[in-house]
Amino acid sequence: MEPMVFELLLHFIYTDSLTDDNGQAYGTTAVMQHLLVAADRYGVDKLKQVCDMKLCTSLDVETVATTLALALAEQHHCPLLREACVTFMASSRKVLADVVATDGFKHLTASIPLENLSDSLSKQGASLSKV
Repeated sequence: MEPMVFELLLHFIYTDSLTDDNGQAYGTTAVMQHLLVAADRYGVDKLKQVCDMKLCTSLDVETVATTLALALAEQHHCPLLREACVTFMASSRKVLADVVATDGFKHLTASIPLENLSDSLSKQGASLSKV
């Protein structure tokens, strides 16, 4: 575990917050991803929910495939995050095409069967075959 992630985990355990004394939020998307893994590993469910929500609201073309590629949503039982990723990817053909063009998507298809992802996207009205 990265020292910053461990520090944030301890900070949350003691303060029930991910903000500093000035109310500034800690952590980038990558840090939130690692913090979600740590929260799940150590059973800090409230922190896991906080990370889940922060990741849901910070999705973009680069991070959506990475978020799924790391299988965060699948491995750490975060259905809201998984749904947010799929909904974001299915939001338009351009977004889906941009996501498919990322390196993260290549890793995604290596870790999640393409059929499962395709099924999820089709439920949202999008299709990988149209990209």
